[in-house]
Amino acid sequence: MELLQLEYFYAVAQNQHMTRTAEQLHIAQPSLTQSIRRLEKELGVPLFYRSGRNIALTTYGEALQNALTPVLKTLHQIPTQLQQMALEREKTIRLNVLAASTLVTQALISYKKDHDGLHFRLIQNSQCEDADITVFTRENFQIPTDTKERYELFKERIFLAVPHNSPYASEESVRLQDFAHEDFISLSGSRSIRTICDRYCMQAGFVPHIIYESDSPDTVKNLIASGLGVGFWPHYTWGMDSMEQIRLLPIAEPTCQRAIILQLHRHARGQEAVCSFYAFLSRYLRQLKAAEQH
Repeated sequence: MELLQLEYFYAVAQNQHMTRTAEQLHIAQPSLTQSIRRLEKELGVPLFYRSGRNIALTTYGEALQNALTPVLKTLHQIPTQLQQMALEREKTIRLNVLAASTLVTQALISYKKDHDGLHFRLIQNSQCEDADITVFTRENFQIPTDTKERYELFKERIFLAVPHNSPYASEESVRLQDFAHEDFISLSGSRSIRTICDRYCMQAGFVPHIIYESDSPDTVKNLIASGLGVGFWPHYTWGMDSMEQIRLLPIAEPTCQRAIILQLHRHARGQEAVCSFYAFLSRYLRQLKAAEQH
């Protein structure tokens, strides 16, 4: 059975008149009649019988009509549903935030005030392949060489977080080597920030003595606030509004920072809403960086 055959049958069943149906469908009556006969032959049962000048449904025809009613209704709704999906997709930005989460959230809130009709789908998954924009980090400051993608690169400072009652809490800045014998609280080894900070400790001449590690930034913050140790604090990712029990100290030596990269994926480059937010987020970061330098 072909869909067009079923459509023709359903129209004839509604009208119970071959000529009138052919006119409505803008096809020749012989073509419509042949289509119905082919369908009857394929099914092996009569679907109509003569009733004076008109035709009427047989029991088989009524059964087929009843079966087709919900099916054709669903099929006819598909174009509208797909158009609605496309419209919703145009208004939805899929944002994969693997770094600078505090900053990105602040930028999103600011942007949303003037773009109330937009929807954001926030993701935190390094394996995600369908994001429009990804914010991620890497150790070196080289933009990836894939020219089919679009990138913006920014530097994120990494501070040393100490408990408020630490002997170092009153310092304006610190040298990392002075903390060689301190207890460290850290994110787990699977996190990129852990790899970067371990490298800076090695550069300062020691391997950090890690007494607690966790996948949760909030857990790391709370443990530092409790006075159990010190830890690294990425500026944009965790924000500068530290807890009262924590003091954030600039690291004078070595210079501790990492690259924050905004990536506009190739499939989203033609989407106006996505490109507009990407440009806004890039400006937001540049303005924030410029404000810090003054």
